[in-house]
Amino acid sequence: MKEMHDHMPLSNIKPHSLAMLFKRVLEPGLIVCYLWLITKVERLPFTGDYWVLSIMTFFVSSYVFGELHERRLRKNAKAIKLVSPIFIDWFLIVAVLVVLGYVCEFYSQFSLRVIMPWIIGAPFGLLVTQHIQQRVMKDLRTKGDVQKAIIIGVNPTALKLAERLNDYPTLMVDLVGFFDDRAIGRQPAGTYTPLLGGMLEVGAYVREHGINSVYISMPISAQPRVLQVIDELQDTTASIYFIPDIYIFNLIQARFDYVGGMAVMAICETPFHGMNNFVKRVSDIVLASVIQLLLLPVMLVIAICVKATSPGPVIFKQRRYGLDGEEIVVYKFRSMTVMEDGGAVTQATKGDMRLTKIGGFLRKSSLDELPQFFNVLQGRMSIVGPRPHAIAHNELYRKQIKGYMLRHKVKPGITGWAQVNGLRGETETLDKMKARIEFDLEYLRRWSLMFDLWIIFQTVRIVLKRDNAY
Repeated sequence: MKEMHDHMPLSNIKPHSLAMLFKRVLEPGLIVCYLWLITKVERLPFTGDYWVLSIMTFFVSSYVFGELHERRLRKNAKAIKLVSPIFIDWFLIVAVLVVLGYVCEFYSQFSLRVIMPWIIGAPFGLLVTQHIQQRVMKDLRTKGDVQKAIIIGVNPTALKLAERLNDYPTLMVDLVGFFDDRAIGRQPAGTYTPLLGGMLEVGAYVREHGINSVYISMPISAQPRVLQVIDELQDTTASIYFIPDIYIFNLIQARFDYVGGMAVMAICETPFHGMNNFVKRVSDIVLASVIQLLLLPVMLVIAICVKATSPGPVIFKQRRYGLDGEEIVVYKFRSMTVMEDGGAVTQATKGDMRLTKIGGFLRKSSLDELPQFFNVLQGRMSIVGPRPHAIAHNELYRKQIKGYMLRHKVKPGITGWAQVNGLRGETETLDKMKARIEFDLEYLRRWSLMFDLWIIFQTVRIVLKRDNAY
């Protein structure tokens, strides 16, 4: 079962981010550009009223396309089922704009020579963008850019989900197979679905094969086994969904979703799905660019001082775990005489003899982390998120702290919720690391753009006090 669904609403299981970019940004932008083009062809000024119309059109169409247009695009859908939603949704957008224009009493400010060609021509332009989107998504699927999923449990509900996934190819999810403790002969009559293994084998399979999503379709009577599986899966970065909802614990961005119109519940998911992912990335790029421009002279002075006061490179590169537990390289100004990046990494401590002449100052002031804004622009990190730990520390603590790997469901950050709550620097005890992980998981539950800005503000305040970092 290799194929899925193209258009899924933001409330659904995460649609491919590129598809949401088309629906939420590119298509509304195209409509606005078409309006501007018609005014130029007609040699009419693009007045303030047209700007107001453009802004309203962008946000209304972004909402409609993102929430209502995600349907009917099945594997073998007829042409009429691919075309009609575009005209229906555009008619709805126009109706909303007419109502808004009537309420605001500015509809009379527009020329019919502009408005009529715009209303008639826009959906035909959307047909072109839909065709381009389908070609792009098909090319991505051919290249293997898909999410891998498994289903736990073989029952009518699970099989219906598998059928829906198969009906929607551009959801970009590859259903690898099923797990169940019952042998094929004990499955419901007429089922006899081949299995990849039993429930106790799920955790190891997910880790070994890089599974992105796990759908659990088990009866309430199987609760103890389900909880055991979830415990094991918390040492992975897989998203976990129940079909339907049963007893749940340690919720991370829990919400109801739909796969091909079928209800499931996300119990362990990244907050950065759909538009949230776009907002997070744009804010990272804007803030990182501004900060780097402002601090470029400071970074040049630090680089000169590092080079002049101790032998070795200016930039220290260390392997860390990033989004979904994938290995990344993180940059820092070198503050120590050693370049540890192996199976054993010793955390810096107060008065550490390995610190360079200016290393203590750099670490205490957090100036050693300024090169990580390049990591943000590269897309490896975010400004706010769980701090990345050395790979050696990850492998140690993932075995000792329940849910440790869930922090990797988002990109690591230069600063984070744990750091502004006093958990900067060395974590010399297991209890301190557990506390840090609790704050990291709380960040995943509470994320919003305003929360990020609050953490950045608190970070600046704390850094100026120079507390608890060496």
